[in-house]
Amino acid sequence: MSRRAVIVGGVRTPFVKAFKQFLQLDTIDLGVAATGALIDKYDLSRSELDAIVWGGVILPSAAPNVGREIALDLGLPPTVEAMTCTRACATGLQAITLAAAAIERGEYDVAIAGGSDSTSNAELKVPQKVVRALGPVMMGGKSTPGDMLSAAMKLAPFTDILPKIPRIAERTTGEVMGEAAERMAVRNAISRLAQDEFAARSHHRAAAAIQSGRFADEVTPVGEVHADTLVRPDTSVEKLGKLRPVFAKDGTLTAGNSSALTDGAAAVLLMSEEKARALGYAPKAAFRSWKYVGVDPADQLLMGPAIAMPIAMQQAGLSTFADVDLVDLHEAFAAQVLCVLKMMSSDAFAKARLGRDKSLGELDPAKLNVHGGSVALGHPFGATGARMVTTMANELVLADKETAALGICAAGGLGAGAVLERVG
Repeated sequence: MSRRAVIVGGVRTPFVKAFKQFLQLDTIDLGVAATGALIDKYDLSRSELDAIVWGGVILPSAAPNVGREIALDLGLPPTVEAMTCTRACATGLQAITLAAAAIERGEYDVAIAGGSDSTSNAELKVPQKVVRALGPVMMGGKSTPGDMLSAAMKLAPFTDILPKIPRIAERTTGEVMGEAAERMAVRNAISRLAQDEFAARSHHRAAAAIQSGRFADEVTPVGEVHADTLVRPDTSVEKLGKLRPVFAKDGTLTAGNSSALTDGAAAVLLMSEEKARALGYAPKAAFRSWKYVGVDPADQLLMGPAIAMPIAMQQAGLSTFADVDLVDLHEAFAAQVLCVLKMMSSDAFAKARLGRDKSLGELDPAKLNVHGGSVALGHPFGATGARMVTTMANELVLADKETAALGICAAGGLGAGAVLERVG
């Protein structure tokens, strides 16, 4: 490879529970906060920036190209072009790998990539029944009160005409993601106790990272919010065990072992290695590989990383988990992580789904999500991938490690895997 894209660093906002402190900030505002802080942190000359590649899942209908709006709101040179992509929960990683690929093709020298989402500002959708009845009149130019009355009468019977609260459900199956995770937990024999133990560990590791100042280099204050607000340092397996199931009466998934609806943004600064060194930056990491896959949403919706990660690791020359120093798996639900880990350690699964005789083997828990994950920190859909890349790039340097494998499940039966390597 003649050009290598390197990660210089990343910045994110605090991750905040939806409908709380960031209620008045939409996804563009959050993206501006993270991107502006990133530019300031690395003292980046705005004239050096070629592009913003942004990610979002809950896109504002009036301005869906959030990346371009961020560039304009920050007053960046008009030549800084921008695009916005979406790949459900893997969106942030998708934006970063798109930017990395563009740099390696020679399209950019310097790019900012990441993502944001404001669940608090999700738009309420007007039913199509209303749009089809009133749209032609309202958007067709001149209309009389009689025209409006005639259009309104087409709505009869007047049922199902009010906006509906958005649901995180599969369009093809109608199944809510938590319901799919419940089925996975049953199918893979993942107990409630195992889920609560995993969730407690996620919170404790995230709390330790905050307490030690580990996230101080990554999180920029936004208003009066200086740190993530969802982490519960005092939680325990006993406390989590008292919570009721959310997605099934006799289920095992609770609010405590699932990620919460969250607002936040994360941005990553990427450059060609040559450009970074010419500008005096010390690169932290680079992608050795990445892979995106799809599975049947009606089967095991969130199993994608169990296929994407082994492929990405093989492409990076890593045969087993013993060959990698760190693993960061997105925690949509504790059950989903435990299911994916079980699949990746199964020779039978490797043979059936990957055409291989051997699995990745058992993963040492000490390598997994060393500073907690989405169950504790929260999950702004478009930002999580960029959070993970930032934390792992920093950890490779601070812990003097060589490789980190990342995995993300996503709605639609999608999965992502990537391998980062330290750049010395």
